Amino acid sequence: MQKLLFNDRDRFRAQALFLGKKINLQNLENYVCLATMPVIVSVGEHGCAVLLNYGAVVLFNLEPVEKVAFLTKLSSQVSGSFANPETEEVEIHLNVAESERVKEGKISLHEFSVERLQIVADILAKSVVLSHYETSLAGVFDQIEPFAASLQREDRSRRQSRELLRQLGTTLLVQHKIVGQVEIIDKPELLWESPQLENLYLRLEDEYEIRERHHALERKLDLISQTAQTVLEFMQHSSSQRVEWYVVILIVVEILLSLYDIIFKG
Repeated sequence: MQKLLFNDRDRFRAQALFLGKKINLQNLENYVCLATMPVIVSVGEHGCAVLLNYGAVVLFNLEPVEKVAFLTKLSSQVSGSFANPETEEVEIHLNVAESERVKEGKISLHEFSVERLQIVADILAKSVVLSHYETSLAGVFDQIEPFAASLQREDRSRRQSRELLRQLGTTLLVQHKIVGQVEIIDKPELLWESPQLENLYLRLEDEYEIRERHHALERKLDLISQTAQTVLEFMQHSSSQRVEWYVVILIVVEILLSLYDIIFKG
């Protein structure tokens, strides 16, 4: 039987935050765990929070003071904290008559069950992760454009090589994060135990355009990676050509010295 929350309310606010690279869920203390997959704990007087180990947290029905206290306490378990965490807020309504979906910027649910909140949290968390990397990759695009233009010039430097390698590393890390850890387009394990919630998950996934945004992000990552690799290959080719010329020059010098010895000392 599904456990219900917020029985005295017909609406409340939810907020998702992408706090950092990882949240250590093993060391959480002094919290009442309501469920796992993902972990959801009681917070404050009437609220709760869903915590994802890849660095996101979703808060439900928390007062501002309770939110600050919870996040302050949680900060010690967050690795690689972001200076300005990506955040997204939405109002959740109880509406038994209509279908469960996002309507006019509000999420309507048939009941405030733990399992339904876990589904909502999964989507909101994925949404803020996507927003974070959509913003960061926009900056990478601005930086990599001059490198693409440098293909037409001969002034590529070692500094550019190092910068391109850094961009490639950033791209690979983002790909690892969204595919290996967050598993953006994978359905949550909760649906294996509660298949009746799959329609809710699919509606929310569609409303927040999770798959479309993920595919768009993948295309950008591929373009960044291909551009950086192409420029690096050109730079390496130019470098190898210079080495070949150096070898030719040394051979010519050696021949000239040999001729000098033969002609003038022979």
